[in-house]
Amino acid sequence: MQMFDKMNKTETLTRTPEMLRPTTKDLAKEAGVSRATVDRVLNGREGVKQKTVDRVNEAIEKLGFVRNIQAANLARSQKYRFVFALPRSGDQFLEEIIRHIEEAGTTFAEDLVWCDVHQIDENDPHSISAFLATLNSDKVSGVAIMAPESPQVRDAIFRLQERGVAALPFISDQTTANDHWVGMNNHSAGATAANLIGRFSGSATGSVMVIAESMLSRDSLERRLGFDEELNTFFPNLKALPSLETYGSMDRAHEIISSAVSNNRDLIGLYVMSSEARPPLMTLKELQGPKELITIAHERTPFTEAELRAGRLDGIIAQNSGHLVRSAVRKLKATIDKRKAKGSQEKIRVEVILRTNL
Repeated sequence: MQMFDKMNKTETLTRTPEMLRPTTKDLAKEAGVSRATVDRVLNGREGVKQKTVDRVNEAIEKLGFVRNIQAANLARSQKYRFVFALPRSGDQFLEEIIRHIEEAGTTFAEDLVWCDVHQIDENDPHSISAFLATLNSDKVSGVAIMAPESPQVRDAIFRLQERGVAALPFISDQTTANDHWVGMNNHSAGATAANLIGRFSGSATGSVMVIAESMLSRDSLERRLGFDEELNTFFPNLKALPSLETYGSMDRAHEIISSAVSNNRDLIGLYVMSSEARPPLMTLKELQGPKELITIAHERTPFTEAELRAGRLDGIIAQNSGHLVRSAVRKLKATIDKRKAKGSQEKIRVEVILRTNL
């Protein structure tokens, strides 16, 4: 008997936290309702008075109840069908994003997540809006949207949400929805680029060329604002030129960059704000522009890595493409599950990559 008592005490002392977690039965008892009512509240079903919903939520907070979403989804065969609406242009950076989306199917397989890609014409907001209008909760659970900001796209996102489809701005925010989007702080990214160019230039005086794919994109606007604030405040010896837009065209890049080089003989810096640096950097190489040009570009791709190693690029401002995709999946899933994603886990860092830490 003494040995049995000793074993029993040992078992009690070694119980894991998982064994002590409150259950729906505990919630029902604390709230004074049936387990069926608790289930309806947890799943957001109708037919429960607000007063009862409040009592259940109070019990959840008091007991520290954490729902096992995976088990609940398996019980009701919940599947997550996510679509990533991505631009047609984007070159190597876009290829990296698509590769990680394909990986997500394996990474989140246990959560019954399925991901697909639909490419859109980023220069035609009406066609983007028309595509989003075809989606409903019967077809997809959520959509991550990478597109320039426009009234048409913004309204289409809000209408998606009204139809019960989780909608998430991806890389570039189209809705100014605070933290409900996925991407790095672009204002900080632009300021970081200005800081690097300013420090690398020393006391030299001259102008800095700034190139974007489109200034209709909110990420480019915010990067430019951060860049100008930092440069004007801390590096008065440098002057930022008006933004040049390539629209993803190699021919246009050649035309506008050759004109800027010939008209600005004091060029000492170049900031490529767009996610694909290949068109402007290849153009500069062909033009045999200023050899000592301090150059900062965005996004880590095979091309920017090679340019960094070759010394034709001084630094890359990057955001982890795998983290971007995984964060989008987790945020869409959290929206559908009616819970909040972990803020620290979803923070996309502004990364600075130099030749020495490549």
